[in-house]
Formats: sequence, structure tokens, C-alpha cells
Amino acid sequence: MDATQQNNILQVDNLNVYYGTVQAVKNVSFHVQQGEIFGLLGPNGAGKTSTLSAIEGLFRQQSGTVTVAGYDTLKDPRYARAAMGVQLQATSFQSELNVVEILDLYASIYGRTLDSTELQLLLKEINLAEAEHKKFGQLSGGQQQRVSLAITTIHDPKLVLLDEPTSGLDPQSRRQLWSRIEGIREKGNGVVLTTHSMEEAEAVCDRISIIDHGVIIATGTPQSLIDKHRNDPEVIAVSRRGKITLEDVFIALTGSAIRD
Repeated sequence: MDATQQNNILQVDNLNVYYGTVQAVKNVSFHVQQGEIFGLLGPNGAGKTSTLSAIEGLFRQQSGTVTVAGYDTLKDPRYARAAMGVQLQATSFQSELNVVEILDLYASIYGRTLDSTELQLLLKEINLAEAEHKKFGQLSGGQQQRVSLAITTIHDPKLVLLDEPTSGLDPQSRRQLWSRIEGIREKGNGVVLTTHSMEEAEAVCDRISIIDHGVIIATGTPQSLIDKHRNDPEVIAVSRRGKITLEDVFIALTGSAIRD
């Protein structure tokens, strides 16, 4: 590993993923540094989930390498997975357990024991101090997502993978979750975030990659991509607000056709 890669929490090099004879991910390469929120954006079926699944170790890529906190996910899968926290788009916990019971349960799975002080601090951080004995099934969508993110990060992973974490949330809940995600960055950990919200990508991501048909077609900061493409005829043609946005660039690069 050269000096430029030493600060990378995640290094993906020439990743190729197939489903039978169909190639879902084609020579994908990107990295995530310490203290960075990285957005992986793309239409439905573009290869985002397949890329995340390979990083998570849910299935084996056909070629290419994924390194998490210095550990190759194929050669050292146990250590690589221990350095990760994963929050899926749809996460369901035992609905009959209350918030405290769920936090205690999953802390123990990660080998942690939360004393009363730590537990109360965590509840305060996720704004659920008043709902500690409320059953998970009775929580609002925003409250459930905050519990899910707390569990994802309860072992202080070096890399956090978030798949559409704010999908379906109201603006207040979404902003609260953004603050929590930014808190992960402030600790010096890395975050990979998938989202269909260009507003979200602009608001919280330090850099993004746009993937389409399994290929990375653009990488940079949200503003740099806007600046680079603002005068493209395709971008100007799809712009509807007068001001060029990341969404305009995204649609111009990936097309306006609806994906299933």
C-alpha cells in the first residue's frame, strides 16, 4: 500500500461482480478516506447494491479487491467485517423489545456491555431518552432509523455503510440523521452512503461517485461535478430551475428514462 492509500478506510480496486452471465459491476474503483462521507449514487439497477454487497462480504466478487481498514475482505474476512457497520434500507428489529433491551442485546453481540451511564448517554445522543422503555414496534420511522444507526455504530466501526438511511423520513428526522452521520465523520471514521436524494448528497457528502450500468461514470465533490458539467448542453436541457443542480447533472449523465 502506497502512502496515498494509508489514510483510506476503504479501497476498492477493479471490482467485478456477475450474476450468472450478467455483469452487474464492471471494473469499479474508488476509495474512502478517514473522516470522509462518500456518496455512491445511481439509478435503480445501476450496481450500487451489488457493490455494497461485495464490500460487506455478502458474496464473493469474481475479480478485484476490497480492503477495509487494511484488511482484504477475501483474505481476512473476519477482521474486515469487524471493522464495518452496516445499516440496510429496511431494517427490522424485534418489535416486542423496548429500546433499552435492543441496545443491550446488540451491544452484547458486538462484545460490549453498556453500563447505565453509557446507555443514558447513547439514548440522549439519539434523542430517545424519553422513549427508552417504548417498544420498537411503537416507534416512529425516524426513531427506528436512529436506533438502527446507533446499533450500526455501537462497536465504533472504522467504516459505516448506509443504504438509503433517510428514505421515507420527514425533513426534521432526516436532518437529525444527517447530524448523526456527520458525527461519524468527525470521529475520523469513513462513511459510504447510497441515496436517491441529490439534496442529501449535496448536503452531507464530501465526495460522490455516480455509477450507471455497473460503471463509475463520474467522481468528485458535488460542487466540482456541477461546475464541470454546468455548460453541457444535456445538463442545460434538463435544468428546470435556472440554477444548475447536482440532480440536473445526474439526470444528464444517466438519462431521464425511469428505471425499474
